[in-house]
Amino acid sequence: MKRGNNITVCQSTKQRKTAARNQAAPSALNAQPAVAAPRTSQPLSAAQLIAEMEQQRRTPCQEAPGDLDGRLSSGAQSGQSTGRASGPAASQVIKLGVDVHLHRYVVVRQIDGGAPQPPQRFSPAQFLQWAQKQTQLAAKVYSCYEAGPFGYGLHRKLTALGIANYVVRPRDWDEYGKRVKTDKRDARQLALHLDRYVGGNGDAFCVVRVPTEAEEQSRSRSRQRESLRNEKQRLAAQGRSQALYYGCRLQGEWWLEGAWKELTVPPIVQELLAPLRRLIQAIEQELKVQTQAIEQAAPPQLPVGLGKLTYEVLEREVCDWHRFGNRRQVASYTGMCPREDTSDQRRFQGAINKHGNRRMRSVLVEAAWRLIQFQPTYRPVAKWRALLAHPKATKSKRKQIAVAIGRQFSVDWWRVRTQRCRAADLGLQLNPAAAPPSHPPKRATGSRTAPPCTHRTGEG
Repeated sequence: MKRGNNITVCQSTKQRKTAARNQAAPSALNAQPAVAAPRTSQPLSAAQLIAEMEQQRRTPCQEAPGDLDGRLSSGAQSGQSTGRASGPAASQVIKLGVDVHLHRYVVVRQIDGGAPQPPQRFSPAQFLQWAQKQTQLAAKVYSCYEAGPFGYGLHRKLTALGIANYVVRPRDWDEYGKRVKTDKRDARQLALHLDRYVGGNGDAFCVVRVPTEAEEQSRSRSRQRESLRNEKQRLAAQGRSQALYYGCRLQGEWWLEGAWKELTVPPIVQELLAPLRRLIQAIEQELKVQTQAIEQAAPPQLPVGLGKLTYEVLEREVCDWHRFGNRRQVASYTGMCPREDTSDQRRFQGAINKHGNRRMRSVLVEAAWRLIQFQPTYRPVAKWRALLAHPKATKSKRKQIAVAIGRQFSVDWWRVRTQRCRAADLGLQLNPAAAPPSHPPKRATGSRTAPPCTHRTGEG
């Protein structure tokens, strides 16, 4: 009985504090304040005990009745304004890491700041339906997937659904060297890095700029021409290899009509080279057609030695020169910046890192050699001309200089294309605008004078 008295006294003391707090709160409901029990160790009567228990049951609801209602009303208002689900179950942000394949997508979802959920598998059509449902469950939906052979069709479909999608540069997500690579792990890492990127960490992954459909189609044409050129070189090398197998050495363009008639090889070699020759001739014809189509899109007035094909390839690979904010971004995109290993007072710079657009890199190096020949007043050429002409300059040193000139030309051409300066300010001489002649020029008969030199525009 004594123990019961102590419990009753404690309950009475707690009830007195609650009653005093309810009386002082201005936002309390219209409830009658509890009468303070007398400070006595005598047990309460049955009626008093029932009254206090009922008061304690109502007390938590009376402490802050407006907080919960405010949260619910705000959630309902936000749901009505955005047209999404309302109430405590609605999420603020949903992040989707998508590992894309031809027949299925592996997706990992992360809601707000929670842990990533187990991966799910969808067909392409099922994933788009499921992704559309996610837009109704959260105020904002983010997604990301790696760039690859499937292009940007999925990106455009997700963007049309109202999802903020990022196409990221492919990378090895095995940061700790566990040598375990699965679709589930890739999708999970994509979701985790997307969470960091959305949170403000711009270094979480590298976002790829998505070109417009017109830019993408234009770039695909020039890339197809490059693929045909590489296929032609492969077939030519295959023919040399087959001839070398039988002790014959082929040099130069062995498939041309004049060189083919002068071949002195065994019959088996000629039989093996014949189908390769037909394929190379067909590719050459297609290359000629595509090169002419690409060159026709170039403006007539260009720097001497640049070439219409080089100009068009640069334009189609960059898509938009205004995408770069400074010269460092331009040089980094070319992949022609030197490697660097710096620590404390030690600094080492090596070969170029090749961390950029490889197609631009090859075109810029080829253009640099022509600028060295045709643009003596161009500032980088004038800077390195003495070293290039030095008799002791090695071949590798000349290549390094050509790379440096190509990298600088990419920056200078960015300045010209974004109207930061003029080509003449950099020492670049432009071709005069080609005006169509009123009548074809007449050539003197029997003259040994060579026709005027025309700069090569069809590189490769």
